[in-house]
Amino acid sequence: MFGNKTPDPTPSLVNQAAQSAEHAIQATQRATNQALDKLEDSVQDLRQQAEPLLQRVSEQTSAMAQRGMNSVRDTGQQIRDRAHQATDNTANYIKDEPFKSILIAAATGAALMALVSLVSRSRQH
Repeated sequence: MFGNKTPDPTPSLVNQAAQSAEHAIQATQRATNQALDKLEDSVQDLRQQAEPLLQRVSEQTSAMAQRGMNSVRDTGQQIRDRAHQATDNTANYIKDEPFKSILIAAATGAALMALVSLVSRSRQH
């Protein structure tokens, strides 16, 4: 009666559970590695697509900046040219009409003095 022992199934079940867990872990690791590989490929594809776009944006920005600087330089030159022309016109007018020029200068001076006087009085009150 005591001589016939049945083998204990517990170690076999534990081994099977451990193997199943090991297989599940390995399958999860493979799936994770594959997902990471796909993600890395996608990131590299995006980087390759973005580089030409960024290069083009950089070139366009540089071109716009250059056009802006050229425009400012041209506008500055135009203003200088107009100022020289106004100076020449004023000098010619003074040569041609000296009496009128003196009257205009006196009237302008008087108007400026009146304006300064008016502004200084308003600040005092």
